[in-house]
Order: sequence, then structure tokens, then C-alpha cells
Amino acid sequence: MTDNLTEVQTPNPRRFLDHVEIVNTLLHEERRRGKCAGVVIDQELIYLNPARKLIVIGDIHGDLESLLHILTETQLTDRIRAEETKILFLGDLIDRGEKSIEVIQVVLGLKRLYPSSVFILRGNHEGPGDLRVSPHDLPRDLRRYFGAHAQSVCQKLQELFDNLYLAAILEGKYLFVHGGFPSTITSSEDIAKAKLNHPEKPHLEEILWNDPDETIKHTAPSPRGAGRLFGKNVTHRALRILGLKTIVRGHTPVENGVAESQNGMILTLFSRKGAPYFNSKAAYLELDCGACAYDSSRLIDGVHKF
Repeated sequence: MTDNLTEVQTPNPRRFLDHVEIVNTLLHEERRRGKCAGVVIDQELIYLNPARKLIVIGDIHGDLESLLHILTETQLTDRIRAEETKILFLGDLIDRGEKSIEVIQVVLGLKRLYPSSVFILRGNHEGPGDLRVSPHDLPRDLRRYFGAHAQSVCQKLQELFDNLYLAAILEGKYLFVHGGFPSTITSSEDIAKAKLNHPEKPHLEEILWNDPDETIKHTAPSPRGAGRLFGKNVTHRALRILGLKTIVRGHTPVENGVAESQNGMILTLFSRKGAPYFNSKAAYLELDCGACAYDSSRLIDGVHKF
């Protein structure tokens, strides 16, 4: 293996399958041990090491150019080798863009090279079979690369998606998720056990699909057809239960790459450009997790637009 991004991104069926199988094994082993280099793992929930800097990337949706821009601009591999930075993906690596296979290959290649520094959350586009998105371009892309073997590769990828984490917490400060949180949350256990309790409880669906709304106080059905809209009262209650200050999420296209909502309790990141969203800017977030006190201004100060 090499950390040369050009090589990692080159479509290669054998390398792609190697990444999928090896990262699947890494994720199983992380869960079995319940930790990964200072990161504590509780089933679907990870607790980040506060002594590190953290780069957070929102939806990529097959936009290889934006992904490589972020990795190059942040000098990520150099900083990972210096053991000073971790990277967290908020999900939705695939669909809507033309380079989903290449994006998966880059992200899994990074996880394979730097397993204790790269963490991947699950998005609704990586969801379970009973919560499919539409349009879902991945099967078409797999047929383009793998031909008659596309279906078996798709099954291996689904196994990988089922192993991705649902949320990350930086204690006392941030909840990182793709969409939202269980609207009836009573403790962090509702996140940690969301996959185990699916579909009997809607927690997995809500984590992957929920959206904040400024016009309601509580919750309402989502126009997406899955998940719910949640208002400020629900967010305030969830943050109080979890002992946190802000939710950092993806899931929603944002014109300038980033948007604050609900009196600063929500920060939405969108890290890709181009069709079909045509947002003018994309963004990623860089945080100093070792800062002693929570400071809401640090979120916007840490946003990098491109």
C-alpha cells in the first residue's frame, strides 16, 4: 500500500475489493476490542479522543474532485503520519456524482492505511435494504466496473455499509451524525443500539434521515418520505440528555457549503459541488478537539469553504 492519492483513486477491481474486505475486517476488530487508539467504541457510537485535531467532511456524493481537494489542502496524510489529526466522514460517499466507486476506493484506502485516524459514519445513501434512497446510482456504477460480478460486489459493499458507525461524540461538545438523532432519545444507548433495534424502533432511520426545521417546535413527518423534521425544542432536549452543545451533520444541500440553524445548535456541512445540487461553495470543518472549553465561534472559525 501507498498513500499516493493518485494511485489510490485509480479504478481497479482487485484493489477495490481488497479495500472493502480489509476495511470490513478492521471494523469488526474495532468493535470487538471496543477501542481504536484512544477512540472508545460502543457498538454504533464512537467517542473521539479530545487530544487530537479533527477534520470533518460532509456529503461527498461521488465528487472525487472535491474530496481530493480537501485531502490535499489539509495535507492530511502528512498530518496523520505526524499523529496530530483524525478525519471523520459524515456519510453519503456515494450516488448523485459520477465517481462513487473512486470516492469509496479513496476513503477505504485511507482507512486501510491509517485505521486509527480515519472514521466513517453511515449516511442514508449507505442505509439498510429497507431504507433505500432514490435515485440510487451505485448499482449502475458497479455494473460499469464489475460487469457480471456487480451483484456480488454490491453485496460485499452492503456488508461494509452495515458495519459503518452511526455517530461520534466529542464529550461535552459535539454530536456528529449524518442526519439527526432519535427524536424520542432518552440516552446515548438509543444511538449505540440503533442498528440492533431496527426496524422495531425508528432510531436508525431517524439518525440517517432526520432534518432540522426552524418553523416547528417538536417533530413532523419529513417530505423525504423517511425520518422526521425536528424543531429547536427537540434539539435542546437531546443535547441536554447527551450533555453536548452542538450537532454537526450533513445530509442537506447547502448553497455556501455550511449553514447554522436552531440558534447555533445545528451546523450542517456539505462537502461536494456540481450537479444535481449546483451549490456555489462546498466546505469542510477543522476542529481543535483539545481546546479546553466549548466555544461556539470555533465552529464557524473552523469552516473552510472552496
